[in-house]
This record gives sequence, C-alpha cells and structure tokens, in this order.
Amino acid sequence: MLRVKLLEAGARAPVVAHPGEDLGYDLFALEAVLLTPRATARARTGIAVEARDPETGAPLGLLVRDRSSMAARGVATTGGVIDAGYRGEILVLMTNLGDTPVELKAGEKIAQMIPVPVLTGVVIEVETLEDSARAEKGFGSSGR
Repeated sequence: MLRVKLLEAGARAPVVAHPGEDLGYDLFALEAVLLTPRATARARTGIAVEARDPETGAPLGLLVRDRSSMAARGVATTGGVIDAGYRGEILVLMTNLGDTPVELKAGEKIAQMIPVPVLTGVVIEVETLEDSARAEKGFGSSGR
C-alpha cells in the first residue's frame, strides 16, 4: 500500500499500470527541469509518501530508479534511497549523461519508485564470522 500526500498544486500521485505485476510506481515531475550536459539536477515531485506492506502493515523503504524511457534519452536517476520513516517531499536526482541539454516537462514520468522490505537490524561487532563456501574470494572469482 502506498499512501500519498500531494504537497503542491499540479502534483500527481504515482501510478502503476499493472498492480501486482509491475515492480515500481511511476513518478511525475512537478515542474519543468532543464538538464544540462554532464550535470545533475533535482526534479521535484510535489509528493510525500508512506509505504507499507499490504498484508502485514510493516513499513517499506523505497528505491527510486531509472525509467527505461529516460535511460534511452541518456538520463540516469542517481541517489534514490527513501527510508521508511521519511515523510518529506520526494526529490529525484537526475543526471544527463549526454552532450546535449534534455528538458523534462512538468507532468512527465521521470522515474520509478520500487518498494522494498526494511531488513536492517542491530549491528553487532564480532571477532570472527561464520565460514562460507565463497569465503574471501571477490571480483571475478566465480568465473567470467
């Protein structure tokens, strides 16, 4: 369940085209933004949200990610972790990876917001960790 508070006139609630099938909610730009080449800007959404598991009511975090249509234009969503307790305006950090300006229009779908369970817990400092098959093998250790 996603509860949405519209903070500004012209703000639009996120949408999901196929509930139960689509992974994320589409987010809309509140106002036009000009993304200059190789630069990052904040795009306002004019909304605040509260996400909860529809079955248990447990709080959910949200990841703000690229829409494929934006990525195809050379625009990446950066940052994008929304903690379960955050109730301020959702801002989307957009980076123009190209060499020409990109204009985002007010009301345009700019990113998607994906609900995720909050699995963080208490951090416990220890002297040893449990053995595993992988152990300390990293970076390419499983083959190419």
